[in-house]
Amino acid sequence: MKVILNKDLPTLGEEGDVKDVAKGYARNYLFPRGIALPYTPRMVKLVEGRRAEIDARKEQKRLDARGIKEKLDAFELSITMPAGANGKLYGAVTNQTIADELAKNGFQIERKRIELAGNGFKSVGKYKAAIKLYENQSAEISITIIAQEIKTESSSSKPAQRRNRKDESNAERGSRFDGRPAKKEAALNASDTGEKAEETVSEK
Repeated sequence: MKVILNKDLPTLGEEGDVKDVAKGYARNYLFPRGIALPYTPRMVKLVEGRRAEIDARKEQKRLDARGIKEKLDAFELSITMPAGANGKLYGAVTNQTIADELAKNGFQIERKRIELAGNGFKSVGKYKAAIKLYENQSAEISITIIAQEIKTESSSSKPAQRRNRKDESNAERGSRFDGRPAKKEAALNASDTGEKAEETVSEK
């Protein structure tokens, strides 16, 4: 069925355009959301009465797109991602990743407007991405993907930690330098004292 777009819809067209769509799509999605109007003589007349207003908005969108294009063409985006020693990323840089990074820099771009080669960038390096703007205008941005530095604990400290634990354990047991328990040492001392006493008595 024919409908008249009441708003811009990137996947279908712009305000004021006449489009052929499925009946279910129109009745269940476009009409309830006010995106389109039924193609009737009354609605056609209504839209034509707003034609000057619609054309003025389109011209403003063209001007805005040119301004954004100039900024994006001159913009270089750097993205830091976790990567292995061979430069392969732990994941991938997708159009959603780029949209999020652009938003941090003041560019509000829908991810669907960002076109990447393949399914995304999976290694560190320099890349290009195309961004669709208004009508047939598009921009190209330069992207540099940098490996994120991952800090690891030094292994040299581990032996020292093991030695410290051993020393603490020995201190708790009260062991001697030769490893014999303190209780055995006391018993041996008592035995030596008894033997000396017997020797003194026998001499007398």
